[in-house]
Amino acid sequence: MIARVRAGEPEAYAQLVRAHTGIALRAAAALGAGADAEDVVQQAFVKAYCSLGRFKDGSAFKPWLLAIVANETRNTVRTATRQRTLAGREAAFVEAEPLIPESADPAVAALEIERRAALRAALEKLSEEHRLVVTYRYLLEMDESETAQALGWPRGTVKSRLNRALRKLGRLLPDFLPREGGDEHEAG
Repeated sequence: MIARVRAGEPEAYAQLVRAHTGIALRAAAALGAGADAEDVVQQAFVKAYCSLGRFKDGSAFKPWLLAIVANETRNTVRTATRQRTLAGREAAFVEAEPLIPESADPAVAALEIERRAALRAALEKLSEEHRLVVTYRYLLEMDESETAQALGWPRGTVKSRLNRALRKLGRLLPDFLPREGGDEHEAG
């Protein structure tokens, strides 16, 4: 596909844009772009197109694009005249998440909403590196190799930071994560 774009075929790039817009918007929203997510993604696609000469043949396009989206999001957030509040970031992230079906049990739906809110609050308490690696690996459902490529880190760094981030999340969310070896408080 990239070879077709480099050969001057505009429809090839349009296909890439259509195929990756959804995940790019989710990434921008998850990384804090808020209401600017569409602008960030549009700018990222323009920069990606202009940078195709530096794209390595044989590499995956999605992690490369998401690295550009992450940089554009950081630039947008940094240069914004107003500070993004936690509530604003949560609202943008919630908009990017699938809605709970109306047929769902209200108790289950309420628990799911509570779990998401707790997860977002816990993610805000992580360092930027840990928040990024968890977001890419689990919220954007990228594999380890794609995460490493998107973040520009070696795979070993992704593994170690992900491990530390998950341990910290486990401490921040003890009621939501499964415990190994059963419940220690139950006596037989």
